[in-house]
Amino acid sequence: MKTTPHKLYLAFVRHGEYKQQPNVPSALQPYGLTNEGSEQSLEAAMQILKFAEEHQCVIDSTLTSSTLLRAWQTADFIGQGLQLPYQIEQSANLVERSVGAAANLTLEQIEDILANDPRYEVPNEGWKSDSFYCLPFEGAESLMQAGKRVAAEITQTFNHLCETVQQDTLKIMVGHGASFRHAAHCLGILAFDEIKGLSMYYGVPVFFEYSANESPQWRKAAGEWKVRQSPIIDCPTID
Repeated sequence: MKTTPHKLYLAFVRHGEYKQQPNVPSALQPYGLTNEGSEQSLEAAMQILKFAEEHQCVIDSTLTSSTLLRAWQTADFIGQGLQLPYQIEQSANLVERSVGAAANLTLEQIEDILANDPRYEVPNEGWKSDSFYCLPFEGAESLMQAGKRVAAEITQTFNHLCETVQQDTLKIMVGHGASFRHAAHCLGILAFDEIKGLSMYYGVPVFFEYSANESPQWRKAAGEWKVRQSPIIDCPTID
């Protein structure tokens, strides 16, 4: 792989607050941002501009988002807030953990289906945040599988940037909290034990610096994780 003498940065943004249905763990909900989520996204643009100015880097004009509406809208509001020419590239690899055929069902419905299907057992309490548990439905994946998918997308993107950029560059990617935290573990940013204790704020970028020639390749450059008040308590949503 060709390396670059230029500095590369990632601004990873969890989408803004959205019209989420209660008690539904599926992060494939098709709803858009709330008014608060729109404002959070515009504020994210201001934080990104500040980071780019402080680190004297250009902002890549292609913003990459997951294919879910709330992520695309967040990227669009960020692009508007930057007041720079931009385009949005959507990637299914950045979506949140899929529960497959159980998409958009409530927790009670999912567990009732499993209880009434003689092929399966009802999962243990806390399955929603178990990094390695995968529902036995077509198209479902574990949180760790989702994290590996997101990490692979980020790695591929930055390998390409290494070969093409001509100056210090900041890349913006908009996705989802749980899959990115697991991706951060796969990329060497977070220890496994840190995953459950941390989350991400709606519409708040966390910045990372990438170096193809060093180990570890990633380090956090700015921004803050959201610290969960009670990491041992299972949260009904994963996004």
